Amino acid sequence: MSEEKLEICSLYDEDHYASIIQRIASLSSDTQPEWGKMTVAQMLAHCAEIVEVTHGKPLLNTPFYIKIIKGVIRKLVVDNNPYPKNTKTHPQYKQTEEKDFQTEKKRLLNIMDEFVNDPKEEAAKKEHPLFGPMTEEEKGWSMYKHIDYHLNQFGV
Repeated sequence: MSEEKLEICSLYDEDHYASIIQRIASLSSDTQPEWGKMTVAQMLAHCAEIVEVTHGKPLLNTPFYIKIIKGVIRKLVVDNNPYPKNTKTHPQYKQTEEKDFQTEKKRLLNIMDEFVNDPKEEAAKKEHPLFGPMTEEEKGWSMYKHIDYHLNQFGV
């Protein structure tokens, strides 16, 4: 039995971007996850951190084993298979501290805006600290796929 493939979308596409913005707007500070341990504020912080890293922020303290399997992780990030629920994440992306919903919502919306409005030539120069160079298509899809996964986690 083959797993259902996801339709490839992009955060760079105006309609897909608007859909993500609308879904984020429908969250509230008391929105509960359908699976997983993060609160909605922690999820927003987690998503913001991943967009920030893809947009040029350093990725610190990468464990050796992650460096060894980075090709496998990259494939999981850019292919059109859905993420399995409760997938492990890089230590920098883990959110265990309490977070403020409005602060993290604003943080995610701001970095998404910077990400999609970065001039193409500037965006092309920004290599992912673990995966190396990524095409515009890979960046747009991987950010959409990741945020979509977590919005689904919270039922929106």
